[in-house]
Amino acid sequence: QVQLVESGGGLVQAGGSLRLSCAASGRTFSTYPMGWFRQAPGKEREFVAAITGSGKSTVYANSVKGRFTISRDNAENTVWLQMNSLKPEDTAVYYCGAGAPWAGWGPRGPLVYDYWGQGTQVTVSS
Repeated sequence: QVQLVESGGGLVQAGGSLRLSCAASGRTFSTYPMGWFRQAPGKEREFVAAITGSGKSTVYANSVKGRFTISRDNAENTVWLQMNSLKPEDTAVYYCGAGAPWAGWGPRGPLVYDYWGQGTQVTVSS
């Protein structure tokens, strides 16, 4: 029902910046809280950041707090993840997810995700 397409990944030097985009289909985008997750080689998928449907509230993992910013434009059906001061340990495949509105909001954003993007690779060189 909702499709998510991610873009903006690539190779950057440590200390550099990237902005990831997640474009969503559908006419009810504003009802979905959105989140970003990442999965590094040999690691489990971990939470990065989330934003409420209205965009009024955000939450971040401690590892990215102060460096990453999540934002959204409901008129454009798009969510972004601005990544600054990148570190080699940020290297991972980054996934955009649409949370289930019925499941509510917790310390790490949506408690349940209904849809996922295909992922985009971010590589940070030292």
